[in-house]
Amino acid sequence: MSAACRFYHVADRRLDEIWEYSCTHWGEAQAEKYIEGLFSHLQKAANRAIPWNALPQRLVAPVGVSHGVYMTRYKKHSIFFRELSGGSLGILSILHNAMNIPVRLQEDLLLTERQEVTPPG
Repeated sequence: MSAACRFYHVADRRLDEIWEYSCTHWGEAQAEKYIEGLFSHLQKAANRAIPWNALPQRLVAPVGVSHGVYMTRYKKHSIFFRELSGGSLGILSILHNAMNIPVRLQEDLLLTERQEVTPPG
């Protein structure tokens, strides 16, 4: 049985941004290929087929974020997540490696503290 991935609204919005950027710069077929690859990577993470990396010290979670945050990388993106009850992954944020990741991650983690996750599918 496959574990599910559930997206916080911030991460869901980041997926839309990745799609839009990829479509604009490389076309719809490439955008679809990238997003499908990203989802395949997340499914492997959910099934623990790839390692979960603890949040690096330079990316300290904001005060009040008391849960474990992990990360994985897919091509040019860093994906931040936590384990939810039942073994699902809660995708917190997806950030391009060219972004100011420490600042953007802090912003996204603070936003996710007040949000529900989006069901898979």
